[in-house]
Amino acid sequence: MERFNYTYPVRIHFGQGCFEDSLKQELQRYGKNVLLAYGGDSLKRTGLYDRIITILNDAGKTVTDFAGIMPNPTYAKVQEGAMMVREHHIDFILAVGGGSVSDCCKIISAQARIGDDIWEMEYGKHLLPESFVPMGVVVTASGTGSEQNNGAVITHEQKQLKSALWGAFADFAILDPDLTKTVPMKQVISGAFDTLSHCMETYFGRPEEINVSDEINEAVQRNTIRNLRRIIANPNDDYARSELMWASAMGENGILKLGKVTDFQCHMLEHQLGAYTDCNHGQGLAVLHPVFYRHIYQNAEEKFTRWAQEVWLVNGAIEGINSLADFIHEIKLPNRLSEMGINLDDTTIHAIAESTIITPGCCKKLTTDEIIEILNECK
Repeated sequence: MERFNYTYPVRIHFGQGCFEDSLKQELQRYGKNVLLAYGGDSLKRTGLYDRIITILNDAGKTVTDFAGIMPNPTYAKVQEGAMMVREHHIDFILAVGGGSVSDCCKIISAQARIGDDIWEMEYGKHLLPESFVPMGVVVTASGTGSEQNNGAVITHEQKQLKSALWGAFADFAILDPDLTKTVPMKQVISGAFDTLSHCMETYFGRPEEINVSDEINEAVQRNTIRNLRRIIANPNDDYARSELMWASAMGENGILKLGKVTDFQCHMLEHQLGAYTDCNHGQGLAVLHPVFYRHIYQNAEEKFTRWAQEVWLVNGAIEGINSLADFIHEIKLPNRLSEMGINLDDTTIHAIAESTIITPGCCKKLTTDEIIEILNECK
């Protein structure tokens, strides 16, 4: 294993029905002015918004609404939120939703405390923020594991880049599986595949020789596959929802990454695909993964062969990749971009390929031409 230091700062409240008591407990730690951040109308339609407002009012908080955070949060939305934090003298940010809401708020938390443009600060000056507005997360759509870390994926529309920024760690995260019932099943399935993707992206990083993190990872992958099948068969399966929610956390709380240089090349491909097409993240990953793996598996055939045996219970690297593709079809995620209504022309494909970040953890360093081949095969 590689050398590492490990600190995990996020307080986790996990379990069915834990939401209200946990939020009441946590709110005692923070000041009066709260920014309540969320996405679309589903929060109000399901009644969760009213429950949260009641808890905030009972705690004596003054609430400022920050709605409309989109599935691929934009840099403009980050700046809008940071301005609201400053104008309303916000003491605490409460992010309610999935990874997009959490990601957006992590960067708002940092941007509100610094005078510099955070994108230019991180990518131009190579500096990271050190001061943050405190924030907490109530997870309604699990899969991204965003509440577990301080990384965020933000789309800079002017630059046509969908890239990582680093902001605040949440002080706490509430993971109540009951709240995942407030989002459509399509989103539950897409999110769970994102969990599987995070695990695979970590697993196939360096070193290729198996270590204890990888063996834990294999168990999390098997758990995710099994419980995805369970939740599809019975959306009211509370046990499966609970397992998928914790599997999501395990994928991104750092435990599986200890001693690893992670891959995440497939994520980089999807990010730039998303910058040009605004595709659904989990669905985009489902299309890309099998094609991407067929391009790289021979550079880590021993690891892919073990993955096939331990996760998919088949013999042979290519058989494992085929099992992944079959599973994607089984859970009714797309196998081609055209199934998502995405039709890429040559100009867009070249633009995506030329702007995709090449990650050092991948067992094969992709060329621009190979990325173009992958995207064409995904059409």
